[in-house]
Amino acid sequence: MISVFGTAFQNPILLAAGTAGFGREVSGVIDLDRLGGLITKAVSPEPRAGNPGPRVAEFAGGMLNSVGLANPGLERVASVELPWLEAHVSKARVLVNVVGDRPEDYVAVVKGLDDREIITAFELNVSCPNTARGGEEFGANDAVLALLVRACAEATSRPIVVKLAPTLPDIAATAEVAAEAGAAGFSVVNTIPGMLLETGGERLPRLAAGGGGMSGPALLPVGILATRRVHERTGLPVIGTGGIRIAEDVAQYLDAGASLVAVGTAALADPRCPERLAAEWVQVG
Repeated sequence: MISVFGTAFQNPILLAAGTAGFGREVSGVIDLDRLGGLITKAVSPEPRAGNPGPRVAEFAGGMLNSVGLANPGLERVASVELPWLEAHVSKARVLVNVVGDRPEDYVAVVKGLDDREIITAFELNVSCPNTARGGEEFGANDAVLALLVRACAEATSRPIVVKLAPTLPDIAATAEVAAEAGAAGFSVVNTIPGMLLETGGERLPRLAAGGGGMSGPALLPVGILATRRVHERTGLPVIGTGGIRIAEDVAQYLDAGASLVAVGTAALADPRCPERLAAEWVQVG
């Protein structure tokens, strides 16, 4: 068992935000209750249709995605998605990923879901271009980040986990700003901006939105370095995210200072991967 964020996780393996919906989407393939937990798809105050397709493009080192934080919105998550999790999940811990166009949007989601007992923590996505005005990441502005984290921390008694971008000039310094504002821990890292072009013809972008976020195996060393820097600077729990496929990847993150890890792209390629990693960790542990 792993004690973190005020509760016990039966193992360190989580499903990363945006890769398994709200759990039910993969429940017919894996047993959610064999995992340490899951981080839900992003939740915004209002439903978001997301970006036009194609939204995903694979390449040798991983994939690009530009889903655009599509989600059913706060009302449906509160009335449908979380009740489903409460009825079907008892051992896995649930973290809710939160997004918005303004700091007030984050606070609205946190307040709107604060009465759901199944929620262990809120993960604030402050590292995606779709979350801020003009494409600016909230996590790249210390003053705005501090305001946002403080407001969310004051809106709930549950831990606030801040998801940071790998492209920050000094991710440890940014984490320290969030910690001083009330963050209880961090998810590192989010995707790296990138673009792929079609072969032949006009060489148009493979994603309809143009660029997207790069994830997959190539992100592994970036995430491990960020995990070590953030943990050493803040001393707070870290959810290591990026490039995890095998047990050795999990060990690398834990040795770098992570308390938990989140599996994303690998689970899209092989939905049983997270459950297999959880079983391997239990056997070794």
